[in-house]
Amino acid sequence: MQALVDSRARDGYALLSVLAGREGLGEPVTHAMHLLATVLGQDLETGTDGLLRIARKVATDRVISTVDPQARHGHKTSHRGFDGYKAHIAIDPDSEIITATAVTAGNTGDAQPAPDLIADLTQPATDTTTAAGEGEAAVYGDSAYGAGEVLAHLHDHDIDIKTKVQPPNAPAGTFTKDQFTINLSQATVTCPNGTTITIRPVVGHDRHAGRADFGKACTGCPLREQCTASKTGRHITISRGETHLTAARTRQQDPVWQADYRATRPKVERKLAHLIRRRHGGRRARMRGRERISADFTLLAAATNLARLATLGLTGHTTGWTPNPA
Repeated sequence: MQALVDSRARDGYALLSVLAGREGLGEPVTHAMHLLATVLGQDLETGTDGLLRIARKVATDRVISTVDPQARHGHKTSHRGFDGYKAHIAIDPDSEIITATAVTAGNTGDAQPAPDLIADLTQPATDTTTAAGEGEAAVYGDSAYGAGEVLAHLHDHDIDIKTKVQPPNAPAGTFTKDQFTINLSQATVTCPNGTTITIRPVVGHDRHAGRADFGKACTGCPLREQCTASKTGRHITISRGETHLTAARTRQQDPVWQADYRATRPKVERKLAHLIRRRHGGRRARMRGRERISADFTLLAAATNLARLATLGLTGHTTGWTPNPA
């Protein structure tokens, strides 16, 4: 088997060397050449015996299909994965009408399409469009959308944040991040034992803005076993959205907030159930390529909206919707 993999891989590299530098190959051949180079580069490594073999690793943004190169591995949970794409929707919770859809690769974080899903709330009103609702706009979402960048986006547009945020966690029951006192104005972190460390800036990272390393302060600390098993001591990472995450965790402890969230959030889950009850076009894509799948999913959402409008008994006019007296 290893000899077969090595033989086919060397054939691939030989083909690439023949095509390298040639012009006028045409888009199909160029696309196939780039795909071959990607697959060879991400899936193969040279063993100690000099043979090319399948690498025991997962490449970043790994291409998983040669017939649908935009598809990716995704995870519903840590133990449940899938191959393909993710579908996202936004709905109006009062009418349960789908207001926006998005399709992303399976490995894309749920927070990435959030700004586009709520664009109708964040775009300035014009002569022909008005802001949604007469009161303050609000956005509800589960913890998958409770990322710092999403919370900052909502805050910047004066939108009431009803997006849930995951509580901090730590391995083996050790102290969680919220048991440390983080003072962003002073750029310090104080541990449960009372030791204060200055936050060191992190440069060039998309999500992390700083880090507090307790290091030697953990040596001999009476609370060490409750805090960390690391030989280098405990460290606390400060995200770029730390202020918004901390405020959101405090806000969601309010019983009024919790009751409102529980009453509203399940509506989008019910709408997702309406969409994916059809095996093909809902839970399973009927075609290949993100653009085609996105168009098909939008069409499915439009059909679901028509069924909802019929249930509401509404009739469309050039000036809006009116109840159907029939």
